[in-house]
Amino acid sequence: MDVDLLTEFFMWCSIIGGGMYLFSVLWFMLLPDFTYGLQTRWFPMPRETYNVVMFGFMGLFKVILIVFVIVPYVSLLIVA
Repeated sequence: MDVDLLTEFFMWCSIIGGGMYLFSVLWFMLLPDFTYGLQTRWFPMPRETYNVVMFGFMGLFKVILIVFVIVPYVSLLIVA
């Protein structure tokens, strides 16, 4: 595997992962009641707990995206 192929792979991972993150943020911001109702059908919990879980999920998603996708992509751009 050469550096160009890895760079392209991480570029597309960054684009797709960033799009998924943006979609998730917009979904939770624009449709909070719908999402809460949908999730609590399967996992009943109070609204405050749900908000903490969702904010925690979004934060963890962002950190994982940055550390495991965007940083390797930028590193490969610097090396190439």
